[in-house]
Amino acid sequence: MAKKLYVSNSTESSRMFKNDFLESLTKVHWSVPIIFWIPVKIYFIWRALVPGELSVGTVVMYYFFGLAFWTLAEYILHRWVFHYEPSSKFGKRVHFIFHGVHHDFPKDRLRLVMPLSASIPMAAIIYFIFSLFFSPYTLAAFFSGFLLGYLIYDECHYAMHHANFKSGLFKKIKDHHMLHHYSEPDRGFGVSSAIWDMIFDSGFTKKKGAAVNKNVEKGVKSENTIKEEQLN
Repeated sequence: MAKKLYVSNSTESSRMFKNDFLESLTKVHWSVPIIFWIPVKIYFIWRALVPGELSVGTVVMYYFFGLAFWTLAEYILHRWVFHYEPSSKFGKRVHFIFHGVHHDFPKDRLRLVMPLSASIPMAAIIYFIFSLFFSPYTLAAFFSGFLLGYLIYDECHYAMHHANFKSGLFKKIKDHHMLHHYSEPDRGFGVSSAIWDMIFDSGFTKKKGAAVNKNVEKGVKSENTIKEEQLN
């Protein structure tokens, strides 16, 4: 993946499975994570405040701790899990399903947020790991903030690929992520934040970033241009 850029900028989804049911599990509308996970977040806050009888201040503290911790988890997952490239044929297939397809088809509108078929098992595993370090009710407050971080990441990721930001913070975040996709897939692993790229020295230097701007501009074509090219 470090050498490979992308196959197509089409917004349509490429088929991954012959089985229709399995194929449906790989696609999701950007609104689904919000609809599903916000009630879960509310439940965890209620669990911390009512059964757990934690003070509002304590809940807020753990909530923002969880939100901040997500930024590190996002970086770790993207860099060392999603970008881990196995050598076996089966491993490569799994890698493609989880992340490789996104680099091949970065504007696929139905594969830009994580489907529930992947996010629910992953959340369950992460929750279990956290339960080894937190008491049940402080974990409820912490995990609610962690889920907010995940939702920000998921929805920001969709926006990075489909929204046209002219200036400001989101423009900088989008430029950072586009460099990751269209120029150097082995750098720039932060999606909703570039802070851990700075800490782990995996970001883009200004000199190198300027040098690859042309590649990014070529990669981030408008949908109208892509359609015209396909028609021709």
